[in-house]
Amino acid sequence: MSMKIKSVLDEVKSAMDAQMREEQGMQSFLERSRAIQSIEKMPGDASTRRYYRVKAKDGDHGLRSLVVMAMEPFEEKGQSIPFLSIQKHLKRNGVDVPEVLDFDARQGFILLEDLGDTTLLRSLQEVSDRSQERVFFEKAIDAVVNLHVATGPIHADEAERSSIEGFKLRFDEEKLLWEVNFTIEHFYEKHLQRKITEEDMRILKDGFTRICAELAAEPTVFTHRDYHSRNIMVTSTGRFVMIDFQDARMGPPQYDLASLLRDSYYQLDETQIQHLTRYYREQMGKRGAPVQDVARFDRLFDLMAVQRNFKAIGSFASFLNRRGNPAYLKFIGNTFENIRRNLLKYPEFSRLREVLYQYYYF
Repeated sequence: MSMKIKSVLDEVKSAMDAQMREEQGMQSFLERSRAIQSIEKMPGDASTRRYYRVKAKDGDHGLRSLVVMAMEPFEEKGQSIPFLSIQKHLKRNGVDVPEVLDFDARQGFILLEDLGDTTLLRSLQEVSDRSQERVFFEKAIDAVVNLHVATGPIHADEAERSSIEGFKLRFDEEKLLWEVNFTIEHFYEKHLQRKITEEDMRILKDGFTRICAELAAEPTVFTHRDYHSRNIMVTSTGRFVMIDFQDARMGPPQYDLASLLRDSYYQLDETQIQHLTRYYREQMGKRGAPVQDVARFDRLFDLMAVQRNFKAIGSFASFLNRRGNPAYLKFIGNTFENIRRNLLKYPEFSRLREVLYQYYYF
């Protein structure tokens, strides 16, 4: 047996041993308070977290379904880890998030209510017309409006302001440009193996610097950061529940709106997007945060979508480059077309669009 194959097998065995220890530890964690009937591994997402569905006895009510999220141990930080501290803050301010039932910081387990398996994306498969599609997205927008107007630092108590790192982080020009450079590296250079000329690289950097500087100059709200159709659970009772919110930080309100309406996983037509951006502005106005300059809002929405979609492409490529996971590559085409169509609206970014197009398609 070659040393290379032996090394791979050793890594597989190590991973299997780690998973077995994790599942044994989870059983011990759950059996402290409930009689476990079954534990089933759930499909993962793009993160390194793992999820398990647990069936447990619930007194005289029969079986109750729960979910365990397994992550790295967080004994040193305890309840101050982003998922727990942000969940508590959002829940306290009326944002619908999964209920936390228990946690084991030493083993890295968090016990959550079971929201089912139906995401907004899956619900949209059953949409039969545009009006029904619109209703789904309006409900999702209602939730993000509530996030934007009711969960910033001014709505936090002193303990939350000190423990929630996302209040101290923002999508400034440096962070937005870091994401741009991440995509250039992982998508163009590593995945496509393009050699970008010095002149074309200057066009890329100059164009995105202008976009990111304009976005970073805007007032900020507390943003979800990854608010799209796969991170909204639609329950059998009609709840629209935000998940995967642990990376929330301050940013332009258009960030979450662009994530939702210029989604890599689901394509809305332009008429629908115009209606839904208007609906967002109307709901913000009703909550005391009116949009004063509609034309500027719409421009920033488009530019935010360009940056956000470009960042998503980098993430999709990095899943392959870093983890060997090609599953998200199929979404790059739609995402790139979002970028191209938005840049077509703005002649001042025509050279940027041309360079992006050239190195992607040719």
